[in-house]
Amino acid sequence: MTLPFGQLPGVRTVPFAQDLATHGDRTALITHDGEVSYRELAARVAATARRLGRDRRLVLLTGANTAEALVFYLAALTAGHPVLLVPGDSAETVRSLVAAYDPDVVVRPADGERAVHERRAGSAHVLHPDLALLLSTSGSTGSPKLVRLSHDNLQANAESIAAYLDIRDSDRAATTLPMHYCYGLSVLNSHLLRGAGLILTDLSVADPRFWELFRLHRGSTFAGVPYTFDLLDRVGFATMRLPHLRYITQAGGRLAPERVTHYATLGRRAGWDLFVMYGQTEATARMAYLPPGLAAAHPQAIGIPVPGGSFRLRPLSDQAPHLADPPGEGVGELVYTGPNVMLGYAESPADLRLGRTVRELCTGDLARRTDDGLYEVVGRSSRFAKILGLRVDPQRVEAMLERHGVTAYCTGDDEELVVAVADDVDAGQVRRLVAGECGLPVRAVRVCVLVELPRLASGKPDYRTVRERTRRPENVPAATTASPPAQAPTDTEPADPVALGRLYAEILDRADVSEDSTFVGLGGDSLCYVEMSLRLERLLGHLPADWHELTIRDLCRPPRRRATRRRTLETGVALRAVAIVLIVGSHIPLFLVQGGAHVLLGVAGFNFARFHLTAAPRRERLRHTWHSIGRIIAPSVAWIALAVLLTPGYDPENVFLLNSVLGSHEGRQEWHYWFVEALVYFLIATVLCLAVPVLDRAERRWPFAFPAVLAALALVTRYNLLGFDLRVRHLAAVVVFWLFALGWAAAKASTVWQRLLVNAAVLATVPGLFPDQQQRELVVMAGLTLLVWIPSLPSLGPLNRVAGVLASSSLYIYLTHWQVYPLLADRSPLSALVLSLAVGIGYATVATRVMRRLPALLRRGGRGDDGPRAARPVPQLHG
Repeated sequence: MTLPFGQLPGVRTVPFAQDLATHGDRTALITHDGEVSYRELAARVAATARRLGRDRRLVLLTGANTAEALVFYLAALTAGHPVLLVPGDSAETVRSLVAAYDPDVVVRPADGERAVHERRAGSAHVLHPDLALLLSTSGSTGSPKLVRLSHDNLQANAESIAAYLDIRDSDRAATTLPMHYCYGLSVLNSHLLRGAGLILTDLSVADPRFWELFRLHRGSTFAGVPYTFDLLDRVGFATMRLPHLRYITQAGGRLAPERVTHYATLGRRAGWDLFVMYGQTEATARMAYLPPGLAAAHPQAIGIPVPGGSFRLRPLSDQAPHLADPPGEGVGELVYTGPNVMLGYAESPADLRLGRTVRELCTGDLARRTDDGLYEVVGRSSRFAKILGLRVDPQRVEAMLERHGVTAYCTGDDEELVVAVADDVDAGQVRRLVAGECGLPVRAVRVCVLVELPRLASGKPDYRTVRERTRRPENVPAATTASPPAQAPTDTEPADPVALGRLYAEILDRADVSEDSTFVGLGGDSLCYVEMSLRLERLLGHLPADWHELTIRDLCRPPRRRATRRRTLETGVALRAVAIVLIVGSHIPLFLVQGGAHVLLGVAGFNFARFHLTAAPRRERLRHTWHSIGRIIAPSVAWIALAVLLTPGYDPENVFLLNSVLGSHEGRQEWHYWFVEALVYFLIATVLCLAVPVLDRAERRWPFAFPAVLAALALVTRYNLLGFDLRVRHLAAVVVFWLFALGWAAAKASTVWQRLLVNAAVLATVPGLFPDQQQRELVVMAGLTLLVWIPSLPSLGPLNRVAGVLASSSLYIYLTHWQVYPLLADRSPLSALVLSLAVGIGYATVATRVMRRLPALLRRGGRGDDGPRAARPVPQLHG
């Protein structure tokens, strides 16, 4: 008898992987390269099975939502090779598991394909005949502790899931979760079992392209973890038209009951079902599901056991004396039994020879059974922390905070409970709520404010990273503690991450700095970019061009040794420095080289795109942009108000930056601050535009086309085709907006053709802006052309420092020079220039310090001693 697909004699396999061809010409996979039928998939699996050989071996496979990865997975299952499935995006995890388990074959991406590295012809291990799959218990880390799953486990769980979801051969599921995560893998297994289609994609549900793909290919279902539903809220899922959607599944952590009710109700109105599910890797994937009809009435329940499984509640009599708050009558540890329960754990290669060592699964969850026969999880026994003698359930704390609208991850040790929250949360209120809930003194609760709560690739909370980022370092002083200046490292020495962390915390006024922080991720903008770059260069001795997007960890790595190290200066910084000198010098006038202010408008658009249009969620991007707008408006209004009070020629409209809208336009002095007004108008208009979800999604999808279209539309007002009454045309915000949009497009131009397009637009549209002032137009065209094509210019260390100070102070020099240079212009124009620059630099120093301290002062003034300032931790630099 010929064994199918190269199956090894005497070895059990997984039926759904063997039976692919029985589904004929039905569509199995939908990829970027087209559709693959089940018949074609079966042939590819058979060929790959033969490629893996007839000697049974341990195959390490990096997971990915691609046809190639899926084919190797099915081929190994079909031929009987145990698969060690690992994250495809973590080289460190691959290295650690290769070292720990010494696989015989490693299959991973290389040059756009799956490379098969056969480390030996046979196997170095004794492999139990039932062993089919090895998965990490966390789905992310490189821990050597793995879950051993059998062929029966995979088949049984796929069958039970397909049964209660009523998966049909006409269904098409989109891959919203990683393949190496048991939940994501169960979607693949159960749909392949029924001959359904799989839409293979790595696109996030926050990406508009995902929904285009989903509609185009008649997607009928997708899976989500709690974080997925946060993303659905952001993208306006409730208003989407998805005519083929039949149901959504949710697992991977507890979804708040009110969210369950909301989505169950939404689904009932739109004609699709919500399946809330419960599972663990140790049970292959699923142990329970909540029938959709019960979701709205019982949103707190995990439901009933999956077909073929059963629950029992193990009494807590041996645990009750240790609980600060007994869990309630009828509560016990949830224990599951079923054909999908793992064979057992593996902690070393020697464990791969073992058969079944586990008969039932003690979940570690505390649960009760309701009168309706539904199970509810009420706590987690294994996550209890004993703090000051009291046993605290972090999951209960998280649920309490969620009821108050706060998403938090909690962990703890013998001394304190640590609560990690996002940076838009009132930390003081959180601290008091938690202390009151747990009966702990306030001093035993530490609230750590993080830029973003860390999650695993599966979307689950990453408690390991939370513990690392919030751990109190033993020997790291507070950010405010004085310390000797750090010396620049040598070519082979790493930089000091603690020193860099202090610097980031000081300049950005953040207490949540970690080694994974970036300048952009912490809300850095153009106002503090130059100061940060100069001080980083002194600490590092070098500065990569993309440093603002690199983590502190990456910045601290020693650079490759170079024969010589040439200093460079970023073109944007150079243009800001040169432009402000030209502006002041021409106003005195010491010389007459005009056009600098209009160059700065292009640079402003360029920096806006670099520092604010990041991959962060929409609300975070908007928050950072509003913060930057405030940092421009506050010092501007303060100085202009002083000028209006003490000097003639200005109107009250100037104070409110409304001269170009409401001013009388009769005097030249009224227009002194046109540049500040235009910059503020542009930023506010842009942030309001991107606050609209559909426009935010459009900008993310078409990062270059979006500003290019804006620039094209702005030509209507550039040439005043609408016939506005413009008194000073080249100073009107509606006229010069196209320069800001072109700078934005220049920052997002990633190809030569895109840069050529921007440069052509500059050369075609700047002429005519200043009638009979050809020199002025040449300055603007030259400056913007440099910005488009030249990222950095050759420079010297001293020149960098001078240019850096001028560039970082350029806004403040512009504000103050109008009142300063007249004091000396008649006697010594050069002295007037020097004094104007010096006063502006001085005002920049004062304003920057005040703006950094203002939020803390406002918090301190508005809250008591146990408010956020007391609760915020020192910058932590772990992991």
